[in-house]
Amino acid sequence: MDIATIAGFVLGIGAVLVSYLMEGGSIAAVLQIPAMVLVIFGTIGAGTITTSIDTLKNIPNLLKISLFGKMDDPLELISKIVSMAEKARREGILGLESDLRSAKNPFLKKSIQLVIDGTEVTALRNILETEMTYISERHKTGATFFGKLGGFSPTLGIIGTVLGLINTLSNTADASKMAEKIAAAFIATLWGVSLANLLYLPVADKLKYRNAEEMKSLELIIEGVISIQSGENPRIIKTKLLSFVTPSIRKED
Repeated sequence: MDIATIAGFVLGIGAVLVSYLMEGGSIAAVLQIPAMVLVIFGTIGAGTITTSIDTLKNIPNLLKISLFGKMDDPLELISKIVSMAEKARREGILGLESDLRSAKNPFLKKSIQLVIDGTEVTALRNILETEMTYISERHKTGATFFGKLGGFSPTLGIIGTVLGLINTLSNTADASKMAEKIAAAFIATLWGVSLANLLYLPVADKLKYRNAEEMKSLELIIEGVISIQSGENPRIIKTKLLSFVTPSIRKED
């Protein structure tokens, strides 16, 4: 579980709720089903028009990635690659077959297989960089979708408020209740803005962050595997790969 994401949601939503209650507000007053239906489903409907049904089906997985996604430890990855480099120097490239079976990272596994198959260095880089590009594009689809939801949500909220005001002002028989109805009409705007800034846009940015971190890991794998294929010294490979790691967590011998 990503503590930063959970803590961010709790802090952001909590700040809004606590400040509202401190001013004497009531939770029941903002839980208006019509406003929630219009804003939530209207936003998803507008977002769906811009993408595919497959992206819509993938929403639960995207939320799971933003909340519970776990990135590879770069130091462990470097240690694994250096270990393979040492084995390749001792036993030859074919000695990496046991590492192929134990590799958990699918990109690393595919990279090792290409090396074992004798793929030429230039072709190896082209294949892996193309794979990395398409992985990034798939990831960006989800982030773009949530970004669009963040753009549509406030607008749907305003639409809900306008509809509420139209209904209120067209029924002015009881003027004593008009102020209450006008206040209730703005609940839709509250939901639209809140969902955009406390859910959709943060999730979009989190998915972008996850993608950026994964791309760093894939670049590290590409450089490591190509170095193994080129027969470089394991210690030189380690020094090269440590440049991908921030100095604060780097553990050089």
